[in-house]
Parts: sequence; C-alpha cells; structure tokens
Amino acid sequence: MSTYMPKAGDITRNWYVLDAAGVPMGRVATQAATLLRGKHKPTFAPHADCGDFVIIINASQAVLTGRKLEQKKHYRHTGYVGHLKEIGYDKLMKERPSYAMELAVKGMLPHTSLGRTSFTRLKVFDGAEHKHAAQQPIAWELGGK
Repeated sequence: MSTYMPKAGDITRNWYVLDAAGVPMGRVATQAATLLRGKHKPTFAPHADCGDFVIIINASQAVLTGRKLEQKKHYRHTGYVGHLKEIGYDKLMKERPSYAMELAVKGMLPHTSLGRTSFTRLKVFDGAEHKHAAQQPIAWELGGK
C-alpha cells in the first residue's frame, strides 16, 4: 500500500464558521488551528497546505478561564532599546478582542511558511455578523463546553 500525497490541484477548500460566544478562547483557537491546517481531512499531509478557511464570530464574547483575564499579558517589542510594550488581557479583550483571538490561533499554528500561509485564511469578527456569506460557510460545532 502506498502513501497518499495530496497535490495542489486536488485540494478543495471549504469555509467554516466557529461561534466563540461563551466558549473558552483556547477551545475555539484549537479547533480553528485544526481546520486551518486541514488535520480534520483524511487527505491530510503535514508538508502540504490542505487546510480550509475559518471565520470566527463573537470573538468579544469568548471566555478566558481562571484568572487569565487579570494575570495574562501580551508583550511586543517596538525595535528600539528598552521599548518592550505590555498590555493585559483585560484591556486587550475590551479594546481588540479579535486581535486576542488571532494571537491564540497563531500560536497554535506551525511557525513556518506553511503556518503563515494558513493564518491568512483566518477571518475573525467581534460580533455575530460577518461579510463572507457569499462563500456559504458551514457552521462547525465546537466539542465540549
């Protein structure tokens, strides 16, 4: 029996919608990363870009469990000496919840060119409305509560 190797022309990309309302951010991010990589498909190959498009709605209503809202921080560096910026997740979730969700998903993708390409297929929206209705996305049920 030979190993199946997917070709670029054989890959079909579907659109999926994940609703993050009331669900822990990490659970939404892991499902999104799995769909973006294509690990849910029987034709998955780790070296091939065979993932799907993912739309995450209600990112502002995602839940951070434990004391992460008060304790967790996001750091970024401006490039200048001594200019390490930090922002708490309580402030980040109020001001830019879609960015917080993108950070969670990006951290779960491979840190290679394949992961960067997969990340471009992620669309995150703060509210329940999205602008990709023409693609006829399929609602994806999140496992667990």
